Amino acid sequence: MTIRKLCMSDFVHVVNWSKDATFCEANGWEHNRREEELYKWWFQCVNNDAADFIRMAIDLGDRLVGYVDLASIHNDSAEIGIAIGERTLWGQGIGGEAVRCLMKYASETLGITVFNAETNEENIRARNMLQKLGFVEASRCGTEEYMGKDSQLIQYRYVHSF
Repeated sequence: MTIRKLCMSDFVHVVNWSKDATFCEANGWEHNRREEELYKWWFQCVNNDAADFIRMAIDLGDRLVGYVDLASIHNDSAEIGIAIGERTLWGQGIGGEAVRCLMKYASETLGITVFNAETNEENIRARNMLQKLGFVEASRCGTEEYMGKDSQLIQYRYVHSF
């Protein structure tokens, strides 16, 4: 498993993910989004020039299986996000390994030492992943729909000490 820059040739995988209703519901994507609209969105992801946001590809072998994000990058902190597009790979530790790689990259290249994350109370896999990585629950603030249910949002924090 490796992380790398996104590229337009990854788009074929993104189209496949958009056809998976469970993936879309879990990640807040519109199911069966029009390919033209999806292409514009992916083009923006690949060509992102925002100073406070980075999205990187997760490769397993030679294929794209998801992406990881650093968002709200400010000084020494950032929020992490992750989506594993191939649902058959959920629960196999790939997400945790990808987040670990992202945190290493962010620490070494950007000087990030504080990582924040947020997930839904109902998203047990994400909660377990964050806890295994050493994130601690920081607060419970807000709700949003997750997998068709109104769910409490849980905020997590990890402070990397050198």
